[in-house]
Amino acid sequence: MMRLTIRLLRKGTAASAVFALLILAGCVETGVSPSTSNQLLPKVDDNLYVASTDSGFAIPALPVEQIPETYRRQVVAYETDQPPGTIVINPKTRLLYYVVGKNKALRYGISVGRAGFEWSGEAVVADRKPWPTWTPPEEMIERDPKLAKWEKGQPGGPTNPLGARAIYLKSGGVDYGYRIHGTPEWKTIGRNASSGCIRMINQDVIDLYSRLNGGEKVVVLTASGEMPKGLSIPKPHAEKKKVADPVELVVPVGAVPALKILPPPSIAVGGAPAAAAAVTPVAETAPAVAPAVAPVCASALVDGVCPPAPAGD
Repeated sequence: MMRLTIRLLRKGTAASAVFALLILAGCVETGVSPSTSNQLLPKVDDNLYVASTDSGFAIPALPVEQIPETYRRQVVAYETDQPPGTIVINPKTRLLYYVVGKNKALRYGISVGRAGFEWSGEAVVADRKPWPTWTPPEEMIERDPKLAKWEKGQPGGPTNPLGARAIYLKSGGVDYGYRIHGTPEWKTIGRNASSGCIRMINQDVIDLYSRLNGGEKVVVLTASGEMPKGLSIPKPHAEKKKVADPVELVVPVGAVPALKILPPPSIAVGGAPAAAAAVTPVAETAPAVAPAVAPVCASALVDGVCPPAPAGD
């Protein structure tokens, strides 16, 4: 160890020499890399959300009083067995922890996937980009057709949904489209509002970005805040098929002839059928009684009855 210190001193790099001396003195915890230990950690009273300019883009100041204290960047005690440099994301509390030492982490407020878009598992930091281009996936364009104008990509800038930085994640060598990125919609921090990506305040994602070298381990806990037992990715959201409206059958006028009610056939002998005419229902009456017919007698009627014939006829 002493040889290492002397070698660093010969190189004339004061920072490296100081780090080596800290190792000898036991002041730096095992596993803490020089890049991690050399980063300044925020103090309790620091205003971390001031205005700044980054790559020519203006980053506006945020009203700190409107950011809940829980979601402001700060160093906290965090019991974990993960090594320094690991990123642990807790969707339940909407907090991201960047482990900086034994049971110690830098904590950031985040926004996570809304219902149906949650995922959990392990990943690694595969790539990092400042002011990245955002290209909405086809599924998102189907849900919101207004995004079709960015199907070839939206250039980086203050209104870009990926914000000032994007940290690209892969699980098992596969890019499932999940990112840790900034957002101009800082009021969504602390909510379940994304399509699965992890959103951060622009000032915070710039800070986290500066602490990474690539290849860092990322652990996304389950929705209940438990350690994942494997990679859990939601199924693609299939668009619901629209049910066709019932079709109203419209029959053109005159396509079906109007029904006519015919009168009963005439019973007159030799008579011609009566012409078709509208029949008006008639109230039912008792059948008519045929008039009595006077009998035919040989002599005059007696009290309306034929008299008996004379004897001997």
